[in-house]
Amino acid sequence: MAQNKTQPTSADVHSFLNRIEHPQKREDTFALLHLMQKLTGEQPVMWGDAIIGFGKYRYRYASGRSGDWFTVGFSPRKQNLTIYLMCGLDGLQGTIEKLGKYKTGKGCLYINKLSDVDRSVLEQVLTIAIQTCRNKHA
Repeated sequence: MAQNKTQPTSADVHSFLNRIEHPQKREDTFALLHLMQKLTGEQPVMWGDAIIGFGKYRYRYASGRSGDWFTVGFSPRKQNLTIYLMCGLDGLQGTIEKLGKYKTGKGCLYINKLSDVDRSVLEQVLTIAIQTCRNKHA
């Protein structure tokens, strides 16, 4: 079976974030870094060259394909901050609606800047997402 293209690396997370040119985006990424580290109790790991992940999640598809991924993570993309919730958005419906200005994709939140969302609601969303993943794989 083919491996995921994106794999954990030994690259330094802080060096990666410090290279972000836009000051507000850099500040937002450090805020996400600290929040996710606090909520997961895990150290950040670079996945590929642009994703920071926390924790470990073992997935298995109906097809039989399986692999390891992170539980939650983020990437400072050019257009937005992409927040990865690897166990999906299930169980978040009542909470996520209070978040503020965001878009969703399959298992992702897209936020332009942290000031667009209620940080306490973001913390709730991340907490639920982390717990959902841990419960699925307990």
